[in-house]
Amino acid sequence: MESSFKTQPLLLLLLLLFTFSSFTESNQFCDAGIGHGESACGVSSSSSKILIKGGTVVNAHGEEVADVYVKDGIIVAVKPNIKVGDDVTVLDATGKFVMPGGIDPHTHLSFEFMGTETVDDFFNGQAAALAGGTTMHIDFVIPISGSLTAGFEAYEKKAKKSCMDYGFHMAITKWDEVVSKEMEIMVKEKGINSFKFFLAYKGALMINDELLLEGFKKCKSLGALAMVHAENGDAVYEGQKRMIELGIFGPEGHALSRPSLLEGEATARAIRLAGFVNTPLYVVHVMSIDAMEEIATARRKGQRVIGEPVVSGLALDGSGVWDPDFVTAAKFVMSPPIRASGHDKALQAALSTGILQLVGTDHCSFNSTQKALGIDDFRNIPNGVNGIEERMHLVWDIMVESGQISVTDYVRITSTECARIFNIYPRKGAILPGSDADIIIFNPNSSFEITAKSHHSRSDTNVFEGRRGKGKVEVTIAGGRIVWENDELKVVPGSGKYVEMPPFTYLFNGIDKADAEYLSSLRAPVKRFKSTD
Repeated sequence: MESSFKTQPLLLLLLLLFTFSSFTESNQFCDAGIGHGESACGVSSSSSKILIKGGTVVNAHGEEVADVYVKDGIIVAVKPNIKVGDDVTVLDATGKFVMPGGIDPHTHLSFEFMGTETVDDFFNGQAAALAGGTTMHIDFVIPISGSLTAGFEAYEKKAKKSCMDYGFHMAITKWDEVVSKEMEIMVKEKGINSFKFFLAYKGALMINDELLLEGFKKCKSLGALAMVHAENGDAVYEGQKRMIELGIFGPEGHALSRPSLLEGEATARAIRLAGFVNTPLYVVHVMSIDAMEEIATARRKGQRVIGEPVVSGLALDGSGVWDPDFVTAAKFVMSPPIRASGHDKALQAALSTGILQLVGTDHCSFNSTQKALGIDDFRNIPNGVNGIEERMHLVWDIMVESGQISVTDYVRITSTECARIFNIYPRKGAILPGSDADIIIFNPNSSFEITAKSHHSRSDTNVFEGRRGKGKVEVTIAGGRIVWENDELKVVPGSGKYVEMPPFTYLFNGIDKADAEYLSSLRAPVKRFKSTD
């Protein structure tokens, strides 16, 4: 080894230069992947006491000019002119908004999918989130060979390096008595209150209507929220075959094979089956007018349906997959697809009027090498885009700066409503005494620019490349620690906590009464005279 280095001094010099440049880049890790910034190397610069002075404190229920005092990770006081001692870190928020940190309800970190694994794990992906003002996310646990317990244990290990708080949803990919009993364990012992059913990905994650009904019934009995990925998987499979027969192998074939009407059909079916069981339903990544209108119709009738658009569907049109450069086109491949121009505006309007309730990301990031697995066949392109770092900035620019929603609505759709739906409010999603100190200081007069060179994801591409806008997260406080300030991350692996989410959220209020009314309306069984010979 020694003689090898002596004979290759140029190689050694290049290696040293590369190593040095890697450590000095803002989106690289100290200790070769262990952490960001000084505190990640064992030196914490954050005080356990923080006073945020003079900002406009914004909650979903209103706003006020006040100071916020934080001690040992908890908000202690929210009122004007708080006086403190010398051992307190003081942050001046004059002219800025002080808001609850974002909660992303839909992410896939360390996700093994389509023969590869997402590039962002439970440390790196969370660090990116913190840089963008998101202080908690809820990830999807995927069962191992159908086993919920094995899947949960695997994700526990993946999440040990977490640097911010997180929760779990659980996917259901098969059905038997073991799965039914495991669902009870997940709810009663593991802090999971939501289960996701895939109506797409035939031959992999997709389940049929019989399983969906069994799952809905079990969710209802446990007080857990049923979630669906709504696309008709059988029809998508047929659409994929059609594209191949037509000689369409590129990324555009992905969008063409799963048109919005298939999203609308599956959304309608899931809504009707949830109505048949009388259990609340959460539709993830609503990407089309078709799906949104089904949700609107159901909500008008009083059915408890939650619709979650994702930031890529709000910010982009579907033109990207037609780019002549494969790397550029492939980075936009996700399911359901990003739709044609017009769907984005309709989803924004639905969000502003309450038809859709909160914004996620479906952050599921693959690099260009991984996306190239499908260079000869779009069916092999790993599905997924980024968004965990960009969501808070883009939602502000798209929805608040345009005048479509208020500042309080912004807090509701990026944080509070998620906390309410998953039963962790007001611990999360609020700037109130007793709430966790997950806080952002937001400057509405500053600006942002999104590029793959400056983002904190490990991906070498970004679907929002070059996007500029107004409004910037200047400080992020997670668990009472300043983790993002002056465009620098200071995060520690293992400092994030798993947040247990109890069952029977507000969406279940009145379900028993509705069931009783249904039974009384049947006027059955009818007593009949038996015919006699």
